[in-house]
Formats: sequence, structure tokens, C-alpha cells
Amino acid sequence: MNQNCLFCKIAKGKVEAYIVFEDKNSLAFLDRRPLFLGHCLLIPKIHCCTLIDLPVRLIAPLFADVKLLAQAMEEGLGAEGSFIAINNRISQSVPHLHIHIVPRRKGDGLKGFFWPRHSYKDESEILEIQELLKSAINKLISQQDA
Repeated sequence: MNQNCLFCKIAKGKVEAYIVFEDKNSLAFLDRRPLFLGHCLLIPKIHCCTLIDLPVRLIAPLFADVKLLAQAMEEGLGAEGSFIAINNRISQSVPHLHIHIVPRRKGDGLKGFFWPRHSYKDESEILEIQELLKSAINKLISQQDA
């Protein structure tokens, strides 16, 4: 853990976040300035700045979680697809590897790399989206275990 890293603090529960998923390797939470409602950031719990720094043994588990979150957005939020992105250093607002998983719909206005940000109306809307994603994730995990 990096004591000065915001995402490490979130992973340790020292900074509040709207968490939608957690396993032994990673944590996903709602982006505070989402492209679209439900936009999540998935981080490894260990501190590493970029994808290049991520230990090879964590690549498969991390991307299995990306897949899970993308599917949960379709099933839980009714998204038609998703946008997955990683910045390495350039445009990386927090120097801790994080993967953007963004719900998409046809005609949503996302074009190229112009990313219009949308705000949640209030905390109740954040909590509603958080619960929809958590519920879809739990359903998908239970189906995988069956």
C-alpha cells in the first residue's frame, strides 16, 4: 500500500467510496465523475501505477473481474454494451492502475475521446445504481458457481 495513494486508501477502507464489487485481488467502485451513470473504476488492491507494473499472476483475475462488471452493467443497468479503458501515466488522474468500465447505449453521445461527464442527481441515485450493480454481480457470481 502506498500511504499517499487515494485508491490504496479506498482499498483499505480509509476513504469512502461507493463499492460495487470486491474480491481478494481487486475492488470496483462508482466513479465520482462518471461518463454515464454506473461508470466504475476497477483497481487492483496492491499498489501499482500502470498495467505494466501489474504482476503477471494478477492479469487474468483482474480481467475476469472486468468481464464480470461489463456483464453486470448490461444485466443490472440495461446497458447495450460497455466501454473499457486504461490510461498508463498520460491522462491518469490517480497514479494507481484503474480500469474504466462504462455502460454504453446507442446514441449516448460518446464519440472518440471526447468524454462528456454526467453527474448523479443526488446520493439516492448513486445508492440505487450501486445496488443494481451489486445485485447483478452477485447473481452472475452465483451462476458461475452453480
